[in-house]
Amino acid sequence: MPIIQSAIKRKRQNEVRRVRRLPYKTYMKTMVRAMTDLVKEGKQKEAEALLPAVYKSIDTAAKKFIIHRNTAARKKARMAKLVAAHT
Repeated sequence: MPIIQSAIKRKRQNEVRRVRRLPYKTYMKTMVRAMTDLVKEGKQKEAEALLPAVYKSIDTAAKKFIIHRNTAARKKARMAKLVAAHT
């Protein structure tokens, strides 16, 4: 447990921010999982239709500094490659 007052406040702020950011990360991971599941099941049309939503969720996470912008670019490239490979 922090003893210094500023450390106590920082701990409180970190927890509030973590809870605020968590839904964006969870949604991004859910969308990526949905995309990979569709591709594995062979549902190509649905996967292509879902691609813009996956991009949007990744971009939102990057915009809110939940993931790094290069990580976002890598994830988007892998999703595009995944869809293109099974066309």
